[in-house]
Amino acid sequence: MAAGVAGVGLGLSWPSKLARSPNSILPPSSPSSRSFRRRVVKMAVSVDERKKNFTLQKSEEAFNAAKELMPGGVNSPVRAFKSVGGQPIVFDSVKGSHMWDIDGNEYIDYVGSWGPAIIGHADDEVLAALAEAMKKGTSFGAPCLLENVLAEMVISAVPSIEMVRFVNSGTEACMGVLRLARAFTGREKIIKFEGCYHGHADPFLVKAGSGVATLGLPDSPGEIAAVILEPVVGNSGFIPPKPGFLEDLRRITKENDTLLIFDEVMTGFRLSYGGAQEYFGITPDLTTLGKIIGGGLPVGAYGGRRDIMEMVAPAGPMYQAGTLSGNPLAMTAGIHTLKRLKQPGNYQYLDKITSELVQGIIDAAKRAGHAICGGSIYGMFGFFFTEGPVYEFADAKKSDTAKFAKFFRGMLEEGVYFAPSQFEAGFTSLAHTSEDIQQTIEAAEKVLQQL
Repeated sequence: MAAGVAGVGLGLSWPSKLARSPNSILPPSSPSSRSFRRRVVKMAVSVDERKKNFTLQKSEEAFNAAKELMPGGVNSPVRAFKSVGGQPIVFDSVKGSHMWDIDGNEYIDYVGSWGPAIIGHADDEVLAALAEAMKKGTSFGAPCLLENVLAEMVISAVPSIEMVRFVNSGTEACMGVLRLARAFTGREKIIKFEGCYHGHADPFLVKAGSGVATLGLPDSPGEIAAVILEPVVGNSGFIPPKPGFLEDLRRITKENDTLLIFDEVMTGFRLSYGGAQEYFGITPDLTTLGKIIGGGLPVGAYGGRRDIMEMVAPAGPMYQAGTLSGNPLAMTAGIHTLKRLKQPGNYQYLDKITSELVQGIIDAAKRAGHAICGGSIYGMFGFFFTEGPVYEFADAKKSDTAKFAKFFRGMLEEGVYFAPSQFEAGFTSLAHTSEDIQQTIEAAEKVLQQL
């Protein structure tokens, strides 16, 4: 993976490192997961009948209308299905591990709202807590006690975070942490990596340069404020780090008095309760978070060492503000999501179902004669239609994207919703059942034989 100032390789040979668990395939118990499991088993019948009745007519009509109202018909580009072709889907409702579109089609979901739905969509406990919170108001524009509660939970969980600032999105979190790194170090230059995504702010959309991979900072000694990266890349597909890479990067940044920033918007609370930094045992100086800590509501956060965070206004001179930051609804959803996640056995369960899913798809693809590689860590996964190994974004780009597009469309017709791009990670949740996983593998077997 190429870096903006000095290229640094990132990746792990496939299949990736997996944390194995002897735990049962049944998910951790909760009232909502038990009731939904029964409903899924009842609904999961006659895939052939589902395909015969599959239509996206209402989605097509709604999307055509949307294109007259919003650029490209969407509010985030990937939703337009440009990478996979065909008709974008307009969804109507979600529950547990399933989604329903406005045409009445049902899907097993492996997008999870792009990561937040780790305990399942529309969780009963979270919805009940939100209903109570809304009785008090949706936004105060002032401090609320819930901010303290979620802040304490985040600080106690994430090794690098001694103080935290809540914002409204992952992009805001990365913008804030970039400004903070420059303010604290008095330097301007930032190293980012090609293939890592840190939101849509201009500084992070610059294409990184390529060249010989190196773990040094020879071009700009004493000028680098920070190095920022996804510790496990999720926005180029699923690309974990090579063994030793994060350790070397931590050592080199310390030697150069450069801050190390982990963008854990995607990996935070997903690879472990303490995020990727707990999983790999590497503590950065600063961390960005999002997705899961809002329980499905808009949220972001950045945090780190106390001496750095005390630069943030009003404690220090680095200004950053937000009207809806720390709003009571996002705080409530985040608190109840993290409470559920902390229960024993949850991450072992995610590892069990996710590794079973990925291995099932890989085996099915190989039986059908397709080149494929893939891997997972707990509830995050990915696969590429290429022999591999995938070490960095340049390797990922060798994937057969046309084949993935056909696979994606075929799986939709079989009632399975993957991310509509070869270059996006997938996600499982505590609501996914063994029936979901088996049905997905069976659908993949069928589709892959037809490609």
